Amino acid sequence: MPGTVQDADRRLTARGAATRARIVAAADELMSLKGATATTLDDVIAASGTSKSQLYRHFPDKSALALAVVARRGGRVLEREEQYLQRVDSFSGLDRWCRAILQRVTVRRGARGCELGALSTEVSDHDEAARIDLDEHLTTWISLLTAVLERMRANGMLAEDADPRTLATGIMAALQGGYVLAQAARDPGPMRIALELAMDSVRVHAKVPARR
Repeated sequence: MPGTVQDADRRLTARGAATRARIVAAADELMSLKGATATTLDDVIAASGTSKSQLYRHFPDKSALALAVVARRGGRVLEREEQYLQRVDSFSGLDRWCRAILQRVTVRRGARGCELGALSTEVSDHDEAARIDLDEHLTTWISLLTAVLERMRANGMLAEDADPRTLATGIMAALQGGYVLAQAARDPGPMRIALELAMDSVRVHAKVPARR
């Protein structure tokens, strides 16, 4: 769990922490390229330049290593999303966020998909601990979007009956679906459509200015 990982990190020496970080970074990269299922511990040992004893000192099994990768990706994704979303309170701000996502997908031609969503698809059905952690990270991402929509409702851009949590969940569902389709097609087009539809679902609730 996230707290356990942090506690373990505090007990490590500087050298041990560096070794652990190198192992997790190698596993993260391999799982991005090959997938979590196809990545073996031997692959990680070779890629990280560590010994088998070093790896098992930090991670007793692949599940423990997967949890560390989830924590690493979750921290990276949520830090980026918080930077984008923490001050957004308008449709133009949400549009800029959508363009930033589309730009990242376009540069990669859809490859790799979502860092969290792709991992969730692979591990959630057979690794309950990883599934729980991934759900927490994705739920936090939805909460960031919910906060944006709550600010928009508070400043009069959304109607009072708009449900920010429901709309945010819809945006996330469209986003994750867009990643999957863009990855399969190696084309950013499906992501563009998904984001446009997600934004349309929010604009339905735009507050109409009162007539004078």
